[in-house]
Amino acid sequence: MAYEINEEQKMFQESIRDFAKTVVEPRAMEIDEKGEFPWDMVEALKKNGFMGLPFAEEYGGEGADLLTLCIAIEELAKVCVNTSLILGCQELGSTPIKLGASDELKKKYLPMLASGEKLCGFGLTEPEAGSDAASMKSRAVKKGDKYVLNGTKCFITNGGVGEIFSVFAMTDPEKGVRGISAFIVEKEFPGFTVGKHENKMGIRGSSTTELIFEDCEVPAENLLWEEGKGFSLAMMTLDRTRSSIGAQGLGVAAGALEYTIGYMRERVQFGRPIAALQGLQFMVADLAMQVEAARSLVYRAACAVDSEEPGFSALSAMAKCFATDTAMKVTTDCLQLMGGYGYMKEYPIERMMRDAKITQIYEGTNQIQRVVISRALLGGK
Repeated sequence: MAYEINEEQKMFQESIRDFAKTVVEPRAMEIDEKGEFPWDMVEALKKNGFMGLPFAEEYGGEGADLLTLCIAIEELAKVCVNTSLILGCQELGSTPIKLGASDELKKKYLPMLASGEKLCGFGLTEPEAGSDAASMKSRAVKKGDKYVLNGTKCFITNGGVGEIFSVFAMTDPEKGVRGISAFIVEKEFPGFTVGKHENKMGIRGSSTTELIFEDCEVPAENLLWEEGKGFSLAMMTLDRTRSSIGAQGLGVAAGALEYTIGYMRERVQFGRPIAALQGLQFMVADLAMQVEAARSLVYRAACAVDSEEPGFSALSAMAKCFATDTAMKVTTDCLQLMGGYGYMKEYPIERMMRDAKITQIYEGTNQIQRVVISRALLGGK
């Protein structure tokens, strides 16, 4: 199945591209320099209806498909990865609720997320459990009509600003990943505190923190799906959201290339613009091919998820892996093309390169994506 952007999506693309250029881009450098969460960008996304993109109309959202969401994230990431992450994290944190919550829980939580009234997060990673979820130490023990949750999560996007989290914890440690369960945890629940705020290389405007649970009381009805299904729910979520990280990588790569081409047309060396130097022309040609290939794969994977095509998990992993590796390659080479100016903070390329790096790591490292892809092709566990 190929992808095709329809006329409505093309109009949407033009609209959010204009929004990104006029509203987001002027703030991008300051967001990075100050390292503060951009609440004004949340308000701008809300005002323009973009926060509701990943949510069904019945919950007050826009009812957009994943391809449309990827288009939005790509255009935002071209100018500011931090702002694109606001939208991407809202999708990631809410997907376990969409997939595993009761109707009552969906009606309770999804409208406030669709409106942007509250931000959400995804609490899976721990200090000793990154790619290896079976090493998870967080425990949830049922006591009457509550689960008592203890443990620490780390590197959680929106950790310091989110109010609703999809959190994963062991309910039966002897079963390994089959003993993991998932819960909706509110920031206001007793025993929930925000820990260390991370000082990061890139995505400096994103709030990345620890989440600490000390006898945190979670209502039993906030269990997602059923006990022991948490790992499956996490994997189902990531299978559906990885294309959006691919779109983020695609966006930062495309944005870096567009900026660098403009620079090359104006930068004069040896009596002519450096865009006239064939060696550099070949570099740009290679980068453009990689960006277009990444776009095709990201959009293709998004369409596969939208249509529940068999094997979309592998396609999502391919899209995430290829597009984010492309992001690192393109931003690094664009900095090289700009020479010493590319290394300076008054130009956006060094920021783009720093922001690109995390896309190869979060929502499953690209080494893990290769495991997913190879298992789909060759079988095995």
